[in-house]
Amino acid sequence: MVQILNVLAPVFLLIALGAGLQRSGFVSGNFLKETNRVTYWLGLPALLFSQLASSFHQVGGAKLMLSTMVVATGLVLVVGYLIAWLSRVPAPAVGTFVQGGFRGNLAFVGLPIIYSLPDTPLAGGLSVRTAAILTVAPMMVIYNVVGVVVLLVSQHNLGWRMLGPLAKQLAMTPPLLATVAGITFALAGWSLPPAIDKTFASLGEMALPLGLLSVGGSLMTVQLVGVWRQPLSASLLKSVISPGLGWMVGRGLGLGASELQMVMIFMACPTAIISYTMAVEMKGDATLASGTIALSVLTSLAALAIIVGVS
Repeated sequence: MVQILNVLAPVFLLIALGAGLQRSGFVSGNFLKETNRVTYWLGLPALLFSQLASSFHQVGGAKLMLSTMVVATGLVLVVGYLIAWLSRVPAPAVGTFVQGGFRGNLAFVGLPIIYSLPDTPLAGGLSVRTAAILTVAPMMVIYNVVGVVVLLVSQHNLGWRMLGPLAKQLAMTPPLLATVAGITFALAGWSLPPAIDKTFASLGEMALPLGLLSVGGSLMTVQLVGVWRQPLSASLLKSVISPGLGWMVGRGLGLGASELQMVMIFMACPTAIISYTMAVEMKGDATLASGTIALSVLTSLAALAIIVGVS
């Protein structure tokens, strides 16, 4: 119980604090929204870039974790479409349902939880935090690509017409651009000047706590509007079925205990807040998206407590 509190309480208390600040009016309605912009455009990209630039040469050590995440996410997609069909989710909303079931908040919830764990060496020589960054960065690329595709497919916008919205979304995703830049920097063998490196490190350190406050504030803007069955199904897919599939694939690929725990934590993260924005912009079901986000925080808290407690 003490371990669960030590790992999860700092994360979810910051989310609750962000919600309380927004709900009470202690901060203006735009404050946490602007904080999220600063985190999304500066803090998180700085964290990803600096970590990748210095550690990408060790990416082979995270290969099994990344492979597990990719395969498990593919299985979640299949299960998501099956549940949507069985639940008779309307065709235009299927993409929203599936996106809510697989697109976890790895950066602003997953990484803070991992950073709350001891940064011990893993079997392959990587530290826990380095392995987490090397897994999260490419998964964010995959989430962005697949998220756009499933939303477009549910609108029957197949073919070459998908390329424009897909390219636009990718080009306007700062963490993706920072990932590409960090990998390029590492492959070129360059190193940052100490002053720049410390600046990026400071920006990266602010990303995770500010991101959690923003998540909490954003929860105050979502609405269930009396519709809960489909959002609940999507949130259970995200926080229960998803880590279960991660465990199954990870065991099959031979992940060690620590790596398997990290994969399950990432797979059990609540639905990413950006999935609501994506659903709105791409004509998905906004009510389903917001309900999934809100409910997934609750279901993920229970799932993460079990994962941290028994691992």
